[in-house]
Amino acid sequence: MDKDNPYKVLGVEPAATDKEIKSAYRKLAKELHPDLNPGDAKAEERFKAVSAAYAIVGDKEQRARFDRGEIDAAGHETPKQQYYRSYAGSGPDTQYYSTGGFDDFGDESDLFSELFRRARSGQGGNARGFSGPIPGQDMQYHLTVGFMDAVRGARKRLTMPNGETLDVAVPAGIRDGQSIRLKGKGGEGFNGGPAGDAYVQIAVGSHRLFRREGKDILMELPLTLDEAILGAKIAVPTIHGNVNVTVPAGANTGQTLRLKGKGIAAGKSGDAGDQLVRLKVVLPKKIDAELASFMEKWREKHGYPVRQELEGAVG
Repeated sequence: MDKDNPYKVLGVEPAATDKEIKSAYRKLAKELHPDLNPGDAKAEERFKAVSAAYAIVGDKEQRARFDRGEIDAAGHETPKQQYYRSYAGSGPDTQYYSTGGFDDFGDESDLFSELFRRARSGQGGNARGFSGPIPGQDMQYHLTVGFMDAVRGARKRLTMPNGETLDVAVPAGIRDGQSIRLKGKGGEGFNGGPAGDAYVQIAVGSHRLFRREGKDILMELPLTLDEAILGAKIAVPTIHGNVNVTVPAGANTGQTLRLKGKGIAAGKSGDAGDQLVRLKVVLPKKIDAELASFMEKWREKHGYPVRQELEGAVG
């Protein structure tokens, strides 16, 4: 297995699952991304290699073609033995012409499939010289963005396997796994045909405070014992900035406060989402004597039942 083998570049076995390959790519992409390693040429080169490897084995169709030996580690077509046998020994007038009706090219790339389809239908001249516009191939890329960039929108620069870059406008509210279409940014067309498109699949990173549920943003807000009992005004972070929230007296763990319109921004599909703040009462790490004494006296006069639903649960 040579050093350029995409499986080896990603550090996975050829039998790895799609999930394992995606996980390995995400880990390496986060570690090596040029934005996180400014001026580190070695990290940038490795990032390009990792991106190129994932472009091959991260795509089911490309991976299958690589495993069958139809393309190499750079995604280039490999020589076809059947192709050679079809033409070897032919006369000068029949060289590079297959007598098999082009059926043996059914598993070629989209470009060649289109060429031979045109040849069969008579749209592109004869088998030796095709004419007429041929669209360029579509390209598939992967881009990892941070949670906040995904929910608020951002402009990111994608480094392609060949070292060139694409500027990508990440729309606010994009989801993990969705793709962005960049019209005309794919492979070049032939005979005046239009360029293909580039499809950038987005992988969204996690956040230490927030998680997403549809258009809503969820977070957990810790409360001290006195804040829960007496109520409080607390500055709560949202994806749009801090918001002052009133916690009602007698708040309890599991209670949820809704911050209207503080979730994913409204798009063409309707209203903005909300932020849901789940309260969590946190006791002090060390219970001092004063608090313990107070609670003992309080319990004698104000103890209350909370586990009625457990009675008779097991017959």
